[in-house]
Amino acid sequence: MKLLERKGILGIVLLVLVAAAGLVGSHMLVTSRKPTVSAAPACPKDRERALACYEQYYGSIVAEQGVPEAFAALKQQYGRDADVQHLCDALTHIIGQAAARKYSELPEAFQHGDNFCGSGYYHGVLQGRSFQMGQERLLSDLNSICAGIPGKERKSLEYYNCVHGLGHAVMAITGDDLFDALHDCDGLTGSMEGNACASGVFMENLIVDGAHGGHYSKYLRPSEPLYPCTAVDKKYKPACFDLQTSYALGAVQGGARCKEILPKCLGCVRRSACRFVSRVIRAWDVMRRPPV
Repeated sequence: MKLLERKGILGIVLLVLVAAAGLVGSHMLVTSRKPTVSAAPACPKDRERALACYEQYYGSIVAEQGVPEAFAALKQQYGRDADVQHLCDALTHIIGQAAARKYSELPEAFQHGDNFCGSGYYHGVLQGRSFQMGQERLLSDLNSICAGIPGKERKSLEYYNCVHGLGHAVMAITGDDLFDALHDCDGLTGSMEGNACASGVFMENLIVDGAHGGHYSKYLRPSEPLYPCTAVDKKYKPACFDLQTSYALGAVQGGARCKEILPKCLGCVRRSACRFVSRVIRAWDVMRRPPV
């Protein structure tokens, strides 16, 4: 049992590392079917209008063909369109929200999932479910929503994606109010569940997607790259720093060296925040190397 738990936790740690790296431009390489898909539209360059355009495109593919077909289209575009690469996480949210409309049961939607671009599909599914439930019902049923997803006892990646997705869902349904959303995550039973939900809140704070009309979070300050981690309660800081460092890296122009970023960690309550900055920088360096 302990071995299974360790394996599950290791998978979760790896997911967080990949997701954080994904926020600065990386993606996960996955093998999938390549069904025939309709040609992608020429969406506007303006981010807000582009997301609305892609929402209609991918939403219709999910509704008329299925989730695998939508991901096939996304992966085709990803390989040749820099804008799609930049919006990839938001686009997987769009596909997930469409899947929530297509499938009445959460486990069924998860069965069709794809981990492409930091597992954003699963987060989008939970957002879509939150829109259907409404805020009052979502918060009252918070502990039961992921009950049908296998792996709670062994802390499986699927179960983690679900409770982590609740953080994205709570943000979506509460108007992106980060501090209120963290308070709502406290309604979950279990430390793993609460931490995963908080991690979802902080991740959602870093991204822009169609559910939010393409607007940036009010809780990001380029002049204070580690905010809101410096302002949240101590119990939330580990989850916050694990993701916020990807934003800090971008705030100092992406390829900056450790000596330019690490001073911003001074005063942090967790030295691991600085260690995580170093790991993200190493990941960035690897991503910037030309393919051999």
